[in-house]
Amino acid sequence: MYQAGLHRFAILVAACTLFLVVAGASVVSKEAGLSVPDWPLSYGRIMPEMTGGVFFEHGHRMVATAVGFLTIVLAVWLQRADPRAWMKKLGWAALGAVVAQGMLGGLTVLFLLPKPVSITHACLAQLFFSTTVALAVFTSRGWLEAPVMVEDSGRPSLRTLAVISAVAVFLQVTVGAAFRHKALNLAPHLIGAFLAAGLVLYTAMAVFTQFGRHRALQVRAHAAIWVTLTQVVLGAVAFMSRVATKDEVTPATYMVVLTVAHVATGALTLASSIMLAMAVFRNVRPENAVAAVAHGGAR
Repeated sequence: MYQAGLHRFAILVAACTLFLVVAGASVVSKEAGLSVPDWPLSYGRIMPEMTGGVFFEHGHRMVATAVGFLTIVLAVWLQRADPRAWMKKLGWAALGAVVAQGMLGGLTVLFLLPKPVSITHACLAQLFFSTTVALAVFTSRGWLEAPVMVEDSGRPSLRTLAVISAVAVFLQVTVGAAFRHKALNLAPHLIGAFLAAGLVLYTAMAVFTQFGRHRALQVRAHAAIWVTLTQVVLGAVAFMSRVATKDEVTPATYMVVLTVAHVATGALTLASSIMLAMAVFRNVRPENAVAAVAHGGAR
């Protein structure tokens, strides 16, 4: 049964998580990662003086704490109100992810920004955001209605394409995090961007070709295309801004804004590719499924 309050709260959690991604990206872009040298307190206080890099670093911690509390509420709400066992588990998984994310954030400070921990922290943030988006989708009226099943006749199958494109986007997110934390140079990031964007666009075009009148698939495919194209443009502009300001002592504001927007849109790209894959698995039946059922019935 559709519960409007639960669905709206799940949307709120997803929106706040996206803001958390923005806050985290701002810390990296402003080079404020060690502005607060201790954790979980900040200079031994709950609320330090919010000046300079402390504003970004401690502000990030405050947003993370708020998102953590919201996730607790959502997990408990799902446990009490949603009859689906797998949704209850997904709610607890989201809570576990946000707790792990907080611990990784603390380790980045205590061990002075180790690259493996910082990269894992960035990647888990993106996965956690996609999880909150999935929870919002799973509690929506449209998801609770019966799917409109169609049969896949493409080669390769649409299910295969959807999974590969989502995995490619996540790998690109990982490479992008490694580039931002100076563990890789630009070349892998550019190659990954070309491959991931190409796969998402190809998958969306396959949806348009086969199922031009299927509303759920069309909406997800359009979202994936426009978010991916926006991400590609933002990536190019953010890189040019970084090159233009490379000799400046402190990060230029417009460079920071563009870079943070690129990171946030990357989170949206991953979420949209995963949502497209979920829609495909929910609505698209493999081509041999009907034949297999008929063959089994004939026996």
